[in-house]
Amino acid sequence: MQKKPDTKQDVLIIGPAWPLRGGLSTYDQILASEFLAKGFNVKILTYKLQYPAFLFPGKTQFSSDPAPEHLDIDIRMNSINPLNWIFTGFKYRKQKPDLVIIRYWLPFMGPCLGTIARIIKGNGRSRIVAITDNVIPHEKRIGDTLFTKYFLKACHGFVAMSQSVLKDLKTFENNKPSYYNPHPIYNSFKPAVSKKEACDLLKLDEAKNYILFFGFIRAYKGLDLLLQAFALLKRDEQKLKLIVAGEFYEDEKPYLALISKLGIEKDILLHKEFIPDSEVHLYFSAADVTVQPYKDATQSGVTQVAYFYDKPMIVTNIGGLSELVPNEKAGFVVERNPSDIASAIERFYRENRAATMSEFVRKEKNKYSWDSMINSLWKAAEKES
Repeated sequence: MQKKPDTKQDVLIIGPAWPLRGGLSTYDQILASEFLAKGFNVKILTYKLQYPAFLFPGKTQFSSDPAPEHLDIDIRMNSINPLNWIFTGFKYRKQKPDLVIIRYWLPFMGPCLGTIARIIKGNGRSRIVAITDNVIPHEKRIGDTLFTKYFLKACHGFVAMSQSVLKDLKTFENNKPSYYNPHPIYNSFKPAVSKKEACDLLKLDEAKNYILFFGFIRAYKGLDLLLQAFALLKRDEQKLKLIVAGEFYEDEKPYLALISKLGIEKDILLHKEFIPDSEVHLYFSAADVTVQPYKDATQSGVTQVAYFYDKPMIVTNIGGLSELVPNEKAGFVVERNPSDIASAIERFYRENRAATMSEFVRKEKNKYSWDSMINSLWKAAEKES
């Protein structure tokens, strides 16, 4: 289905984007930029209301960064207003975009996105493809299955970013084009700086070794496992510090109590605010290794940020994480328990694995291209024979 760029096909991306913040917004904006670079007409349709305030666990849904000047972003959708879904759907039904790409990560969005998709595809021209971050959510709620079925039935095809999500997807829709394409590398962040410069700007001691837990904090991300693992390490001997950089999306008190109980306060550096894109490079430049001790996962954007900065990773053997981190090469894949996580961290420093693993990551990341994702999206959009 993919045509030459000079045909100026129209692509509509439906999902989070500026002024909303976070990894989904960053991803959608990079994807739009990549389509633009190939000569397509691209628009992003995003939310003016993504979550009602009482459902959003963070402090704000909005970015402090300026609007991306090169992107056409229509801030229109309201996730809880059915009239808005209908008006929005008919607006884009008339425009007849060739390819409509919808980000689906949460069943709560199923009614909104499913309705808009149904209306648009009624024009008989637009092909609807979903990038399914998750099909079965990490945190289950009543209505998940019903909302997900409603959305998936409105699509022509799917791209999943982990094999586990592709497997879940096929339990709902087994007769539509469905493809696996790993999460591409985030490439919109500032380049790395020296460890000295990063530490100076973050007011850290350059002589220490820094482990990084990055991203918003929820139970399924397993920060409690990492804290327990960190307490098992010879922290003074190996000059270890743990940076926890990300906003709490749940009550922080149990984590603070655990830190106190374990007696590791002096070696934990808590940066509890949302980390804007303009500062991400500092945390990854200061760190030697990132740790993702997830209890449940499909794929993770944090992995691809680590790839961008050539950082080794320690991840738990869950979901799609082990697909992206070759064990003993790009990092370590471990079981979901503190002793295994601690053992991997200890080995990383004792065996001086930073340089060799970073070099492998630098080469390995070439396979996670945006060209591949775009090709998969067009392939999923092809009409069934």
